[in-house]
Amino acid sequence: MIRVPSSATVPNITIRVSGKLFQGHLSYLDQLVQTALACDLWALLDLTQLEELDRAAVLYLMRGEGHGFGVVACPNFVREWMSYESDCRAA
Repeated sequence: MIRVPSSATVPNITIRVSGKLFQGHLSYLDQLVQTALACDLWALLDLTQLEELDRAAVLYLMRGEGHGFGVVACPNFVREWMSYESDCRAA
């Protein structure tokens, strides 16, 4: 089991995600995040250039943000979709 380092006490690494992020990409992205954790680095996802994603990617981002990685930049449409999914789950 890999422990999640505190982002305030460890160095970080930024992973830039651009273009499209779909379910088929998530295993590779998760591998990058897990490798960072194994190296005692806090992974920060920069989603500034993200243009398109699917529901699986939105759910991955929701589950992981603040737990397995941080998000340093996120387009409004992604935040809105994450908020929508969160509201639907709460209802």
